[in-house]
Amino acid sequence: MAIELTPLPLPASADPSYFVDFGREVKGVNPGDLTPAQFAEIHDALYKHGALLFRKVTLTPEQQYALTKAFDPQSESYGHGNNKTQSTQKSILHPDLKTIPRVPQVQLIGNGTVTNHEGLATAALKHPSHTTFHKTRVSEEDEAKGYTRFYRWHIDAALYDYNPPRVTTLYGVTVPKGDHQTVRYDDGTGDELPVPLGTTAFVSGKTMFEILPPELKSLAVRASVRYAPHPYVWMAPARALPTGLGIESEGRELPTGELPEWEESKVKTFPVLWKNPVTGELHFEVHPCGAQELIVEPLPAGANRSGALYPVGVHIKDLAEVRALLYKMQRPAIAPQLVYPHDWQENDLVLFHNRGLLHTVVGAFKPDQVRAFHQCNLAASDVPAGPTNDDVLKWA
Repeated sequence: MAIELTPLPLPASADPSYFVDFGREVKGVNPGDLTPAQFAEIHDALYKHGALLFRKVTLTPEQQYALTKAFDPQSESYGHGNNKTQSTQKSILHPDLKTIPRVPQVQLIGNGTVTNHEGLATAALKHPSHTTFHKTRVSEEDEAKGYTRFYRWHIDAALYDYNPPRVTTLYGVTVPKGDHQTVRYDDGTGDELPVPLGTTAFVSGKTMFEILPPELKSLAVRASVRYAPHPYVWMAPARALPTGLGIESEGRELPTGELPEWEESKVKTFPVLWKNPVTGELHFEVHPCGAQELIVEPLPAGANRSGALYPVGVHIKDLAEVRALLYKMQRPAIAPQLVYPHDWQENDLVLFHNRGLLHTVVGAFKPDQVRAFHQCNLAASDVPAGPTNDDVLKWA
């Protein structure tokens, strides 16, 4: 049977004109048992469409690891290392991850208490909530009415020592049913987005770049981001914006001297734009919560300097300024009409191009709503490719 690709069903909130190439449901193939020819087709489809959905899949942790690794055969460890959070209890990620013992590259995430699960006698899972991470929160009264927020827009990446994974795989083992919720942006725009309970929300990094005005495209194509050492420990005392797209600048980050031991050589600096290895398109890929500095190269010789930002280049170390610039560039792409909120069903498998999208946990569960997912991504064997000289000349 030939592999069949069909468009993902879009919610009424989505603007279809921005989702022409985004997302496909894959039929006619078992993702846990692909032939080399089938995998080659799946490989290219993922990079072309950003996210692939397989329904009603039976997948072992070993199969999920093998499928994820096939996208980067030289990769080995989980995206944050097989100890997940650099051996520190202070990491903001620490409560969210439980390792499958026999396949340490696969993590169990979700909500509620799970028993006798893939070698784990008992696992107490906690769905991340904006109430513990944002500076402000939806009131308990409004939460009871179904209002919620995006938790944290991000790329799956350690952003220190390890390279960002190429691909993340998410497998829905247990998916609770419940009423839809409404995401409030709470940023003065009045933006809201109806979402299924426990959705994972995705936005396209390609769209994020393409909708920018020329002066911000020019900035993006010339810019790189330096991330903080141990960024998830560094950001842990800080609090996020109500959109989940970055951190409030209040000086609450952990001082460098109080971080776990770190090495300058392991601190990561990546281009703002990452080049798709199959399509050649540019994707705006910045984890705004971990960003610490912004480095902008000068305009190339002969470029139009009219209206250009930082034409002679700049190294911005003021954290509030870095965050404001990134927010200005990234916020348009999380507008309600540009978000794909996946409506999970049990035994859904979603593969997504981690170097081409941003995503976030959404919503809130009650303690007795049990949700169990297997997540796998592997620290890449390479660094993301940035814009070529031709790209810079085109967009700067």
